[in-house]
Amino acid sequence: MASKKKDKFFTHLMDISLNLKESMNYFADYKIKNISDLKIFSEKMKEYESKGDVLVHDLIIDLNLVFITPIEREDILSLSISMDDILDGLHHTAALFEMYSVIETDEFMHQFVDAIRNSIYEIDRAIEMLSTKKLISIREHVLKVKDLESSCDHILRSSIKQLFASESNPIRIIQYKEIYEGLEEIADSCQAVANMFETIIMKNS
Repeated sequence: MASKKKDKFFTHLMDISLNLKESMNYFADYKIKNISDLKIFSEKMKEYESKGDVLVHDLIIDLNLVFITPIEREDILSLSISMDDILDGLHHTAALFEMYSVIETDEFMHQFVDAIRNSIYEIDRAIEMLSTKKLISIREHVLKVKDLESSCDHILRSSIKQLFASESNPIRIIQYKEIYEGLEEIADSCQAVANMFETIIMKNS
């Protein structure tokens, strides 16, 4: 028996989520060894960000053409834009690495990246649950994203405390602090997606 075809808007959201997941994997796994690597890194993240913009644009076009949607059109739009904000943050942070010629990553950055990657995987699972209307099952993924964002708050405080305690170069302090804060903002964007899921659950349960 053939499986039921997913609604086109859920397919749009799944495509956006897949691109976000792929971009996060590239961001997390790319090895920066020298200055030239930074340009490749930043340009590839720009490609993912541009693809994300196209995917959101395609979704908006369909939203404007269709009268009936599986959930409120405003919620579909808000969810897609919230996911796109995560991708924008990843691209912005990659650009910071290039702009400041930072080729050395530290344990705090790795902790941020691990938490963000886990958050994006939880979001991807929640999108799959949404596409099959398993709204109650989304909650566990929402809670995990919120826990991960809370851990990033702690990482930010620890990273900045350690930075000021161990680094004497004021320029390096400014650069690393901005990168830490950029990563924490990405975690905040992940939580914004989780909050959007909660709104959708409340409206449709």
